[in-house]
Amino acid sequence: MPTTSHTSQIEEVRKELPRLDSDARSADQLMEGITRLLFDKMLKYNWVGFYMLEPGANPPMLVLGHFQGAMTPHTRIPLNQGICGAAASLGRTVVVDDVRSDPRYLACSVETKSEIVVPVFAGDQVAGELDIDSHFPAAFGPEDRDLVEYCAQIVGKRLEQA
Repeated sequence: MPTTSHTSQIEEVRKELPRLDSDARSADQLMEGITRLLFDKMLKYNWVGFYMLEPGANPPMLVLGHFQGAMTPHTRIPLNQGICGAAASLGRTVVVDDVRSDPRYLACSVETKSEIVVPVFAGDQVAGELDIDSHFPAAFGPEDRDLVEYCAQIVGKRLEQA
Protein backbone atom coordinates (compact mmCIF):
# COMPACT_ATOMS: atom_id res chain seq x y z
CA MET A 1 0.00 0.00 0.00
CA PRO A 2 1.53 3.35 -0.99
CA THR A 3 2.06 5.90 1.74
CA THR A 4 0.30 9.24 1.69
CA SER A 5 3.60 11.01 1.05
CA HIS A 6 4.34 8.70 -1.90
CA THR A 7 0.87 9.32 -3.32
CA SER A 8 1.32 13.07 -2.91
CA GLN A 9 4.72 12.84 -4.67
CA ILE A 10 3.03 11.11 -7.61
CA GLU A 11 0.24 13.72 -7.71
CA GLU A 12 2.78 16.55 -7.61
CA VAL A 13 4.76 15.06 -10.50
CA ARG A 14 1.58 14.44 -12.56
CA LYS A 15 0.58 18.10 -12.13
CA GLU A 16 4.03 19.24 -13.26
CA LEU A 17 4.19 17.10 -16.43
CA PRO A 18 1.84 19.16 -18.67
CA ARG A 19 3.86 22.33 -17.93
CA LEU A 20 7.09 20.48 -18.61
CA ASP A 21 5.68 19.20 -21.90
CA SER A 22 4.48 22.63 -23.04
CA ASP A 23 7.74 24.35 -22.05
CA ALA A 24 10.01 21.81 -23.79
CA ARG A 25 11.08 22.86 -27.28
CA SER A 26 11.93 19.29 -28.34
CA ALA A 27 11.50 15.65 -27.36
CA ASP A 28 15.12 15.70 -26.22
CA GLN A 29 14.49 18.63 -23.88
CA LEU A 30 11.32 16.94 -22.63
CA MET A 31 13.22 13.73 -21.78
CA GLU A 32 15.84 15.76 -19.93
CA GLY A 33 13.11 17.49 -17.91
CA ILE A 34 11.28 14.26 -17.11
CA THR A 35 14.44 12.54 -15.84
CA ARG A 36 15.20 15.51 -13.62
CA LEU A 37 11.62 15.80 -12.33
CA LEU A 38 11.28 12.09 -11.48
CA PHE A 39 14.72 11.91 -9.90
CA ASP A 40 14.18 15.04 -7.80
CA LYS A 41 10.58 14.46 -6.70
CA MET A 42 10.22 10.69 -6.40
CA LEU A 43 12.31 9.76 -3.37
CA LYS A 44 12.56 6.04 -4.18
CA TYR A 45 13.65 6.64 -7.78
CA ASN A 46 17.43 6.43 -7.43
CA TRP A 47 18.32 6.28 -11.14
CA VAL A 48 16.12 7.57 -13.97
CA GLY A 49 17.08 7.44 -17.63
CA PHE A 50 15.94 7.14 -21.20
CA TYR A 51 17.43 4.63 -23.60
CA MET A 52 16.58 5.28 -27.24
CA LEU A 53 16.85 2.88 -30.17
CA GLU A 54 19.79 3.80 -32.36
CA PRO A 55 18.50 4.47 -35.89
CA GLY A 56 19.78 1.93 -38.39
CA ALA A 57 21.81 -0.08 -35.87
CA ASN A 58 22.27 -3.74 -36.75
CA PRO A 59 21.76 -5.46 -34.41
CA PRO A 60 19.20 -3.08 -32.84
CA MET A 61 20.76 -1.17 -29.96
CA LEU A 62 19.43 0.90 -27.07
CA VAL A 63 21.63 3.93 -26.40
CA LEU A 64 21.63 5.84 -23.13
CA GLY A 65 20.21 9.33 -23.42
CA HIS A 66 19.32 11.74 -20.64
CA PHE A 67 19.61 10.30 -17.15
CA GLN A 68 19.85 11.32 -13.51
CA GLY A 69 21.79 9.29 -10.96
CA ALA A 70 25.13 7.54 -10.93
CA MET A 71 26.96 6.86 -14.16
CA THR A 72 26.21 3.43 -15.59
CA PRO A 73 28.53 1.12 -17.53
CA HIS A 74 25.51 0.20 -19.67
CA THR A 75 25.44 3.00 -22.22
CA ARG A 76 24.59 0.65 -25.11
CA ILE A 77 22.30 -2.35 -24.64
CA PRO A 78 21.44 -4.86 -27.39
CA LEU A 79 17.72 -5.66 -27.56
CA ASN A 80 18.37 -9.24 -26.53
CA GLN A 81 20.03 -8.25 -23.22
CA GLY A 82 18.83 -7.15 -19.82
CA ILE A 83 15.49 -6.00 -18.51
CA CYS A 84 15.80 -2.97 -20.79
CA GLY A 85 16.23 -5.18 -23.82
CA ALA A 86 13.29 -7.33 -22.73
CA ALA A 87 10.92 -4.36 -22.32
CA ALA A 88 11.87 -2.93 -25.72
CA SER A 89 11.71 -6.32 -27.46
CA LEU A 90 8.36 -7.23 -25.90
CA GLY A 91 6.94 -3.73 -26.24
CA ARG A 92 5.54 -3.77 -22.72
CA THR A 93 6.34 -2.58 -19.23
CA VAL A 94 8.56 -4.82 -17.12
CA VAL A 95 8.55 -4.44 -13.33
CA VAL A 96 11.09 -6.40 -11.29
CA ASP A 97 10.57 -6.31 -7.52
CA ASP A 98 13.90 -7.99 -6.76
CA VAL A 99 16.57 -7.61 -9.46
CA ARG A 100 18.73 -10.33 -7.89
CA SER A 101 16.00 -12.86 -8.66
CA ASP A 102 15.81 -11.93 -12.37
CA PRO A 103 18.59 -13.42 -14.54
CA ARG A 104 18.01 -10.71 -17.18
CA TYR A 105 19.19 -7.95 -14.83
CA LEU A 106 22.39 -6.19 -15.96
CA ALA A 107 23.97 -5.09 -12.70
CA CYS A 108 24.68 -1.36 -12.59
CA SER A 109 24.79 -0.78 -8.85
CA VAL A 110 24.95 -3.13 -5.88
CA GLU A 111 22.41 -0.80 -4.24
CA THR A 112 19.70 -1.41 -6.88
CA LYS A 113 16.94 -3.63 -5.53
CA SER A 114 14.08 -3.11 -8.01
CA GLU A 115 13.52 -1.75 -11.50
CA ILE A 116 10.78 -0.64 -13.87
CA VAL A 117 11.28 -0.28 -17.62
CA VAL A 118 8.54 1.25 -19.80
CA PRO A 119 8.73 1.30 -23.60
CA VAL A 120 8.31 4.61 -25.40
CA PHE A 121 6.22 4.26 -28.55
CA ALA A 122 6.27 6.66 -31.49
CA GLY A 123 3.24 5.55 -33.44
CA ASP A 124 3.13 1.78 -33.17
CA GLN A 125 6.93 1.37 -33.02
CA VAL A 126 9.11 1.18 -29.92
CA ALA A 127 11.45 4.18 -30.11
CA GLY A 128 13.08 3.75 -26.71
CA GLU A 129 12.26 3.34 -23.06
CA LEU A 130 12.21 4.95 -19.66
CA ASP A 131 14.24 2.96 -17.12
CA ILE A 132 14.08 3.56 -13.35
CA ASP A 133 16.04 1.81 -10.61
CA SER A 134 15.39 1.92 -6.89
CA HIS A 135 17.46 1.06 -3.85
CA PHE A 136 14.24 -0.29 -2.30
CA PRO A 137 12.75 -3.73 -3.02
CA ALA A 138 9.33 -3.73 -4.72
CA ALA A 139 9.45 0.06 -5.07
CA PHE A 140 7.15 0.25 -8.11
CA GLY A 141 3.48 -0.30 -7.36
CA PRO A 142 0.49 0.30 -9.67
CA GLU A 143 0.55 4.08 -9.08
CA ASP A 144 4.23 4.22 -10.05
CA ARG A 145 3.60 2.12 -13.12
CA ASP A 146 0.79 4.46 -14.21
CA LEU A 147 3.02 7.50 -13.66
CA VAL A 148 6.01 6.11 -15.55
CA GLU A 149 3.81 4.87 -18.42
CA TYR A 150 2.23 8.35 -18.61
CA CYS A 151 5.71 9.90 -18.85
CA ALA A 152 6.61 7.49 -21.66
CA GLN A 153 3.36 8.33 -23.51
CA ILE A 154 4.08 12.07 -23.34
CA VAL A 155 7.54 11.51 -24.82
CA GLY A 156 6.15 9.19 -27.49
CA LYS A 157 3.61 11.81 -28.60
CA ARG A 158 6.37 14.42 -28.82
CA LEU A 159 8.53 12.05 -30.89
CA GLU A 160 5.63 11.54 -33.30
CA GLN A 161 5.51 15.31 -33.86
CA ALA A 162 9.21 15.55 -34.70
